[in-house]
Amino acid sequence: MNETALTVHQTARPHGFPTAEHFAFVESTLPDPAAGSALVENLYWSVDPYHRELMDDVPGGFALDAPLEGRTIGRVIASRTSRLAEGEIVFHRQGWRTHAVVTPEEVRQLPRFDGVPLTAYLSTLGGTGLTAYVGLTRIARLQEGEDLFVSAAAGGVGTATGRFARLLGAGRLVGSAGSAAKAGHLMREVGYDAVFDYHDGPAADLLGKAAPGGIDVFVDNVGGEQLAAAVGALREFGRIVRVGTISQYNTPDAPSPRFNYADIVEKSIRMEGFLVSNYRDMQEELYEFAVPHLQSGRLALDETVIDGFEHIVDAFLGMLRGENTGKIIVRDRTQAPSVD
Repeated sequence: MNETALTVHQTARPHGFPTAEHFAFVESTLPDPAAGSALVENLYWSVDPYHRELMDDVPGGFALDAPLEGRTIGRVIASRTSRLAEGEIVFHRQGWRTHAVVTPEEVRQLPRFDGVPLTAYLSTLGGTGLTAYVGLTRIARLQEGEDLFVSAAAGGVGTATGRFARLLGAGRLVGSAGSAAKAGHLMREVGYDAVFDYHDGPAADLLGKAAPGGIDVFVDNVGGEQLAAAVGALREFGRIVRVGTISQYNTPDAPSPRFNYADIVEKSIRMEGFLVSNYRDMQEELYEFAVPHLQSGRLALDETVIDGFEHIVDAFLGMLRGENTGKIIVRDRTQAPSVD
């Protein structure tokens, strides 16, 4: 067993885009679990857009010079509680560290489904997939044949939204992405009908060409200009699902989107945001929906996997720059497939 542990601390508040200098890797001796707890060796880490919001001086944000949090999957390697057996695989939120001491109340014991890899519990079967599923089924209340527009469609939530929407019987599926390569991937592999590179011009013009007949639902991961464009493109009784505002996470002084507010009334548009943490009771429903499709091959995992905990900060910054396709996950080197 490795006798040392590594944790990542945030050392300063960023002004704009964060850099590696805002973080530090801190080494310590391996912690001993107290009575009623267990020591977990982490194997897979999730880095997510919401972590950028928590880097700012906001309520519930990251404390400086303290271990960061995040969704993580690990293996129990020492236990002082009968409720957590050594060797058991668990999900918990003490990420950004190689080892964590947890109590049974702080973990979720993961079900194991034939043919479903552990990474799925951080992507399609995790908070990313649950966000997409809640957004479509509870917030948008998607009906068969309805047309969607999804911003940041190549990200974790965007790819899951596209694949779930197809399985739910959506009509035309339109997305935005940050490059022509990503747009092509989304149309070839994920099932989008049209995807535009948002760098190519005004969002309203690009969306008008991709969805000339309008849209019924907008799943918004970005905010800004694309939100304004979607308001104009929505049909009567259209719905906007607000997931995130990644376009403004690193530019807090950016102006708010300008659109015709009368459209909200005249087209009876509904806009609703949500926090996936308020829908954790839907986890089993997500399993029931997604697992059979994963096992049959109708649903694929969209993941960018980075090997080595030492690259977790690089993975996070790369995700903010849009370097990933699908959910970005950091994997311990011991979990990488062997090469014969």
